[in-house]
Amino acid sequence: MTTAILVVMCVMVGALELYASKQSRDQQRAFVRRIDELNEQVTKQNSVLVTVGEQLTAELSKVKREVLPALDSRLRHNTDRVEELATVVHHADEFVRAQAGRLHELEQQRVTLAALRRKLGEVETSVRTVTATGAATMEGKVDTALDRLTDLERSGAEILELQRTLTRTLEDVEDVVAELLQFTEGSLDDAVTTALTGHRGNGGAAVTATGRLWTRDAPLEDILTEVYERSVLAGLEIRFRTVEGPDGTAPGSPERRRYFLGGQHSDDLAGAFTAVLISTGADLPRNGGPGGLSREPGGALPQRVSPVRPPEDEVALKALLRTLYESGGAVAQIGPLMAVRTRDELLCAILTPAQSLELESDEVFWDPSAAAERLRRLPSHQLWDLTVWGANP
Repeated sequence: MTTAILVVMCVMVGALELYASKQSRDQQRAFVRRIDELNEQVTKQNSVLVTVGEQLTAELSKVKREVLPALDSRLRHNTDRVEELATVVHHADEFVRAQAGRLHELEQQRVTLAALRRKLGEVETSVRTVTATGAATMEGKVDTALDRLTDLERSGAEILELQRTLTRTLEDVEDVVAELLQFTEGSLDDAVTTALTGHRGNGGAAVTATGRLWTRDAPLEDILTEVYERSVLAGLEIRFRTVEGPDGTAPGSPERRRYFLGGQHSDDLAGAFTAVLISTGADLPRNGGPGGLSREPGGALPQRVSPVRPPEDEVALKALLRTLYESGGAVAQIGPLMAVRTRDELLCAILTPAQSLELESDEVFWDPSAAAERLRRLPSHQLWDLTVWGANP
């Protein structure tokens, strides 16, 4: 029995060894096949890598040959751009810091306003809880506070208007100072020329005439000033000018404009203005008024004959007279010429130096009614009534 068991066991051991040997050979063959497959895959991948390496080499050569030089120039160009951007970023950083500071201030203001809102809420709550007797007192305090706030707002508006007035005044002062400097420089140049050559130079034209302008029509003031200065510049030069009110520089009052002119003497101006006024008076209807000349019948120009175009200074002066007529009251003086517009008439006169000095001493230049009354006392050859001419454009 024991022998049979040993034989069976030996047979089983042999079978197991044979089976194990067969399994080992199968695994060995499978491992060899796997190794062959891996070798084949490695070979294929190696071929692919070789191809890719050749392509990469070609691409790198192309990049070195074509791209790198362009990149170098672009890099140099972009370096400057980067520096500019760095500067911009620096400015932006400063701006951000400034805005951060401003934001901090706004945040503090917001906190303050929140605290004020809470305080107002507490005040409102306390006002609601007071008795009827105390309510009247509290309402009086609230009304007083509101009146105070209204006064502060009104004062702020007045301060703003004063600031605007001060700005305009400073601009006028700057203009006057610039004209005075120009006049002084011209006078100095003339003095130097005279000292060196013994002859008077041309650069320092002296003041040879004065001018004045005043109107009570505030809407027409700017237009009248522009037309007046255009009329002056047609034959003269404005050396400098001043602007003041009747009481110094009282705000809201009609401005008194004084001009100091150069370029022609008073005698020459008187002759030129007289010729223009005679020409203007000739445009009046028959029996047009005192000081005016009548146009006789038959004064029309022949056919195919063009009228002579008046000179520029005559056109400018007539435009000034038209503008004066459109105002409700104005006085304009250019050297010996004085034009006065009252509510009813437009008068022009050519004054002598003594007459101008007399009117200036009496301060008649700034009063249209008084000026018109004084002009009517002048001899007829010095006075022109252009009321009808102004009414007939």
